[in-house]
Amino acid sequence: MTDDAQAQAELDGDPLRPSWAYTTGRLVLSPLARAIYRPHVEGRENIPTEGAVILASNHLSFIDSIAIPIAAAPRAVHFLAKSDYFTGTGVKGWLSRTFFTAVGAIAVERGAGQAALDALDRQKQILAAGAAVALHPEGTRSRDGRLYRGRTGIAYLALETGAPVVPIGLIGTDRVMPVGAKIPSFRERVTVRFGKPLDLTGHGPASSGKARRTATDEIMAAIHALSGQELAGVYNEVPAHNTLEKIKRALPHERL
Repeated sequence: MTDDAQAQAELDGDPLRPSWAYTTGRLVLSPLARAIYRPHVEGRENIPTEGAVILASNHLSFIDSIAIPIAAAPRAVHFLAKSDYFTGTGVKGWLSRTFFTAVGAIAVERGAGQAALDALDRQKQILAAGAAVALHPEGTRSRDGRLYRGRTGIAYLALETGAPVVPIGLIGTDRVMPVGAKIPSFRERVTVRFGKPLDLTGHGPASSGKARRTATDEIMAAIHALSGQELAGVYNEVPAHNTLEKIKRALPHERL
């Protein structure tokens, strides 16, 4: 591999060409985090030991995407993180890039429209490599502790690739690191519950909007059974800024 290719692989977190930071992270950070937080893990045997798999969880805290790979070890798990974490300069930029690469993050431009489609394509590449990817179908963190309606991008990935979906219920991560906190607490304990893999192929093809919606609802029902959260019944979205945005949201449309 050329130096340029290796550098890009480290930036992208390519599961077929793991960087030194990712390899070191799996060997050092995961055991250290388990020793400090002593997570209570249930159902780890439900994670397939090889092949493509999607891990789908509720989203309560910044540390959710870190807690899942730690609890799923020794299975390697990748998740998408905004590219800002990988593009900083100086010592601070290097530390951020190294840390997120070490925990299995892969850089992606986040947002709606084309950015959302690009993120789905990147996740398809990870699954095509036979790797595991972690997703939060709610899209963003719950600020009130309720479980919000799932976006259909996860069902598209499952139906398009045939990958099974392992639902996850995270409990306590919001106490370890609440929304807005800069430093995690070391006094709280996290529970991670892995449910049985879901085969969603019976819902229909990925091209069907109805199939994507019903498959997503099945995933969210499984997550709810594991997390025990109150159901919000709506999407987790920031308030509309103007009348046009309010009208757009009122109209039926698919959230990826």
